[in-house]
Amino acid sequence: MSHASAPQPLTARRAGPLTGRVRVPGDKSISHRALILGALSVGETKITGLLEGEDVINTSKAMQAMGASVNRTGEGVWSIRGVGVAGFAEPAAPLDFGNSGTGCRLVMGAVAGCPITALFDGDASLRKRPMRRILDPLEKIGARIMEIGEGGRLPVTLKGARDPLPIVFEAPVPSAQLKSAVLLAGLAAPGATTVIETEATRDHTEKLLKHFGAHVRVTAEGEHGRRITLEGQPELEGASVVVPADPSSAAFPLVAALIVPGSELILEGVMMNPLRTGLLTTLKEMGAEFEKLSERNEGGEDVADLRVRACTLKGVDVPPERAPSMIDEYPILAVAAAFAEGTTRMRGLKELRVKESDRLAATAAMLQVNGVAVEIVDDDLIVHGNGRAPGGGVVATHMDHRLAMSALMMGLGSEKPVGVDDAAFIATSFTGFTELMRKLGGDFSD
Repeated sequence: MSHASAPQPLTARRAGPLTGRVRVPGDKSISHRALILGALSVGETKITGLLEGEDVINTSKAMQAMGASVNRTGEGVWSIRGVGVAGFAEPAAPLDFGNSGTGCRLVMGAVAGCPITALFDGDASLRKRPMRRILDPLEKIGARIMEIGEGGRLPVTLKGARDPLPIVFEAPVPSAQLKSAVLLAGLAAPGATTVIETEATRDHTEKLLKHFGAHVRVTAEGEHGRRITLEGQPELEGASVVVPADPSSAAFPLVAALIVPGSELILEGVMMNPLRTGLLTTLKEMGAEFEKLSERNEGGEDVADLRVRACTLKGVDVPPERAPSMIDEYPILAVAAAFAEGTTRMRGLKELRVKESDRLAATAAMLQVNGVAVEIVDDDLIVHGNGRAPGGGVVATHMDHRLAMSALMMGLGSEKPVGVDDAAFIATSFTGFTELMRKLGGDFSD
């Protein structure tokens, strides 16, 4: 299984303003799903703009291991010849997902509807992350857990259902991974599989299922939720997928531009799906200056170029119902909050405790070691900003790529440099991160 290489420390320090025009890598969520659905389709799928980070590459290897033909034909351009719904072959070796919870959990769903057995594993960080909540509904569909690690964690040996059953599943927490795993398993079941969520989560799986030919109905459920119903046993057909720039990756240079005086950036082709733009909504409330240029639709998703300029930010109260639309952006929002005037309270962050690290505690520690006043009250993160961050600390990243990038963005605006103990894991989601930031004027040193 994946083993960590030697740590790669990195330090960021304030230099001049950040300026320029760039496109961040393709969206990770869509990249994973496009590979999986392409592998479950009949015929050829062509993906343009695929994120070529380690997480997504591991998903592509898993698809190959189970019988799909997966080929890279150019930079970000991939071709897949699928095996059809429930057509996966039994892999000859364990499926290694490295650091990727998304890839691992979604592929568990896809395997659950196939009459094969597969062993799922990953690196030391992924082995700490809970899998039981994904496996519970998959067992109801008919999959069986043959072996599982202590505490419901990896490694997991999963035997897919020979005769999968459709279920109605009410998600206990708002989780796009959980919802998606159930829907992918439901592809192989006769009749309708339904997922009910009390808080709407990112809807890329539903959109891509429709794009590949499945029949999916989405209706409102309560004040903030949705009911998603999938008609099982469709014949998915290969399709072309254009992957937009990842808003979660764009968040790092975007916030850096807000906090580094004199900065002005244009970020090209960023996805504007309303279920992914909670950070933009929050930053706007904080007084951020950015505008959408060239709004358009690419590959079924709304995208726009974002122009962002440095400005003065103010503290705000972030409601808990916004969490699903910005769940990956809280560490970088915490950096923005450190540079804001006044207190920012981010409410309802329980889900952050089961990310690549205990991201709630790790984010607070990132701020504390750099002289920012912060506290955790229940599941709320409270940052007391005063318009500046002293910096000067070295952040323990806990093998968490988003924490590492957030800390480095803090260093670009803080009074003293900010270091991270290991930047190696940034490559899981943002290939060429330091090169892109240096191109914009960022100052990094080993």
